[in-house]
Amino acid sequence: MKTIFTFLCGCFFTVTAMSQNANTKVQTPDAKKALQVVEVSCGKCKLGMSGKFCDMAVRIGDKSYYVDGASIDNYGDAHADDGMCNAIRKAEVQGEIIDNRFNISYIKLLPLNKEKAK
Repeated sequence: MKTIFTFLCGCFFTVTAMSQNANTKVQTPDAKKALQVVEVSCGKCKLGMSGKFCDMAVRIGDKSYYVDGASIDNYGDAHADDGMCNAIRKAEVQGEIIDNRFNISYIKLLPLNKEKAK
């Protein structure tokens, strides 16, 4: 019984650790690709996109795309005053649009301008 419990605990911690890394991006941009500065926020709350849940989206020009490869929850409390559900942030990104979604390969949030957040 003790062996089964130990095995199940090990499986739980392994799966938990793997799922936390699944939505984090490589923090080094690809030198062969251009960096874009885009707006990033909650697609539903701030960018006027349809959806049932708070999900990260980017706005490139006048078009918004939900993001694959990063999660809104990787960047602090989304519902805090400066969180993505309450503020539109600027970010340096790399990625490509696939099936009307932005497949992100790099993201770095830029500092929030406190005057604009109010």
